[in-house]
Amino acid sequence: MSRSRIAFLTLFLLISTLPITSPIGAQPKTAAKPKVRALTAFVKVDREHFAQQIADTLKMLRAAKAAIEQGGYEVQTIRITTQPFPEYIRGLSREQAVEFFRDYDALAVKENFNANIGPAMLRDADDPSQAELLGVVLAGAKALNASLLIAGEDGIHWNGVRAAARLIKYLEEHSPRSQGNFNFGAAALVEPYGPFFPASYHTGEGHQFAIGLESANVVDDVFAATAHQPALALASLTRELDVHNRAVEAIALRVEKETGWTYLGIDPTPAPLKDVSIAAAMEKFTGARFGSSGTLTAAAIITQAVKSVHVKRIGYSGLMLPVLEDSIIAQRWSEGSLTIDSLLAYSAVCATGLDTVPLPGDVSVEQLEKILGDLASLAVKWHKPLTARLLPVVGKKAGQRTEFESPFLTNATIQPLP
Repeated sequence: MSRSRIAFLTLFLLISTLPITSPIGAQPKTAAKPKVRALTAFVKVDREHFAQQIADTLKMLRAAKAAIEQGGYEVQTIRITTQPFPEYIRGLSREQAVEFFRDYDALAVKENFNANIGPAMLRDADDPSQAELLGVVLAGAKALNASLLIAGEDGIHWNGVRAAARLIKYLEEHSPRSQGNFNFGAAALVEPYGPFFPASYHTGEGHQFAIGLESANVVDDVFAATAHQPALALASLTRELDVHNRAVEAIALRVEKETGWTYLGIDPTPAPLKDVSIAAAMEKFTGARFGSSGTLTAAAIITQAVKSVHVKRIGYSGLMLPVLEDSIIAQRWSEGSLTIDSLLAYSAVCATGLDTVPLPGDVSVEQLEKILGDLASLAVKWHKPLTARLLPVVGKKAGQRTEFESPFLTNATIQPLP
């Protein structure tokens, strides 16, 4: 066994035995304070009572938002996730279903919430025409999100892989600036009730909520103070994440008691957003460019810290490396410092997946199937949740820059496919 391999295993043996605690009421040692990225409610839609269901849900979400912000944590978005949409549009014609979702999208824009209509295909035997319908819906939507499961406990969903590839290509060609794929996720082994979009969904009775934090800034502060010190970085990061997650959870439990909505948990994954960069934090720890040696170790430390926080965890509970949602990752992608394969390699120790990855517009359906198949294979092999948001841009070739206009995306240079 090589010395580097021995050192790596030694680190993780040390990580797994560290006694890290954070008593309730403890104060963080860093100045950074995370935001709540997603405050997500789960609703089982009944079309006949749909309007009242949404109104009641928004009442709860706004009360929860106010309570969390009174506790000192800014809430960026409130969100509503439904069961898989084929279940509640049953009996509608294609035109009626499109009209239903057009109205729902308009309501979400008006009431300022993000909406997820669930997976088009939950099982591999599901009707692939629902994925075609989803393409039509998302191509013209502003606030709707959805997914399609390409792997589960039963293995890889190859029909789902093919349907997702065709859907990605459709959205590339039929949505403004090819931006529709930002709201679609091909999900592998993603469990229900996660708060983060677009892979959020549920399969139960609803009347529940979950929370996801944007805490890349906390990681940044900790890694800046613990560079090149893996054990210290892990202990410090676990403590800081623990304090904030427990503070938000305490508020969530009060909301549960006051509203009657069931609190399901927090996804402590430290989501980044543009200049609140997880890659910048990792570079401070490694002292090198994101994508170079040491990046995987930093990813592993973050993931272990996330999994060590003392809250009711749900969702990915790992690490997000969304290429175009993080300004430094976008820059390193443009420089050629990382590839699809390196992102998949990092996914071996976290929940990175292939998130907001820009692709040339001439990528074929067959190439998309291979990329999604690789992601699904990795998820099944290691039994972990992974998601793909692939963003091919019509008319763009390798070497050209994307021209997305979303406030959540940083533009970058498209790299050639291998």
